[in-house]
Amino acid sequence: MRLNRNTRVGLGLLSLVLVASGWMVWSQTESTSPMRSAAVGPVSLSAPFVRSMQDTLPDGDLQTMQGGSGAGAAGILAYGELRRLFDYYLSAVGEQSIEVITQHIRGELDRRLPAPQAAKAQRLLALYIEFKRELVRLEAQPQLAGNGMQAIRARLLAMQDLRSRFFSEAETQGMFGFDDAYDTDAIARLEISQNPALSALQKQQQLAAVDAAMPVDLRREREASSVVVRVEQQAQDLRSKGASEDDVYRMRAKEFDPQAAARLAEVDREEVAWKARIARYQDERNKLLKAQTNATESERQTVLAQLQQTYFTEAERPRLVAYE
Repeated sequence: MRLNRNTRVGLGLLSLVLVASGWMVWSQTESTSPMRSAAVGPVSLSAPFVRSMQDTLPDGDLQTMQGGSGAGAAGILAYGELRRLFDYYLSAVGEQSIEVITQHIRGELDRRLPAPQAAKAQRLLALYIEFKRELVRLEAQPQLAGNGMQAIRARLLAMQDLRSRFFSEAETQGMFGFDDAYDTDAIARLEISQNPALSALQKQQQLAAVDAAMPVDLRREREASSVVVRVEQQAQDLRSKGASEDDVYRMRAKEFDPQAAARLAEVDREEVAWKARIARYQDERNKLLKAQTNATESERQTVLAQLQQTYFTEAERPRLVAYE
């Protein structure tokens, strides 16, 4: 089993349509460094594009040609896989500028696709980036704010309308069809759960009907996600009962495979190391603030910046906001 760097899910009831994709960062700062999941499977030995991509594999199988998302005589572009490649590298916003990321993606497209397809993919990349920028502006519209069903549906329709200005029907289906299925399913479940006119039994029956109507691809993704959640819960349960990390490894290897278990163990070690650094940093920070009681705000900020540089890289430092 391979754990992709970017989890393939929909927009999560649309209330996180922009925040979840990380593009609100563009209108505020380019210093956010999102967490990445470890790749499972053969890992390239080449240097990662950014540090946080170490031991991950780029999403997007550009050799997979999907019928129905045609690119004319040049061949069929796998639009869904292409979008996953874009998102893989664009998730590095904060560690690299948009311009550097875009240039890197262009190089990947030229390297991995025949010239006619690469040219079409380059066009799609430019449209995708502009579409993402427009999503940021869309989110700023006050009439789309809120978490009620009316606002959620309004955001969905506004987003779909925006997409239609940039992409053809085939491109839209290939790149966003799964997200639309996910969101439609999520909205249906939310409407049922929030309907005060339904009894508990009626809600259960209607949710069962939604389950039965779930598209095959969406069902497969939900099942895969539930397996990961279940296995990680098993890992937590084992640890709470005093099991060793070797016990956890063997359980994961049985559920997935030895290589996946090894990668997950490495993620665990990195998380433990990160928490230890955070604890040391917070302790030193508290001591410094006490020692700087009579200092000016500028002096305190200078000392704290020096402390942060001692413990964390430039890419890691934006994450400290959550711990202060």
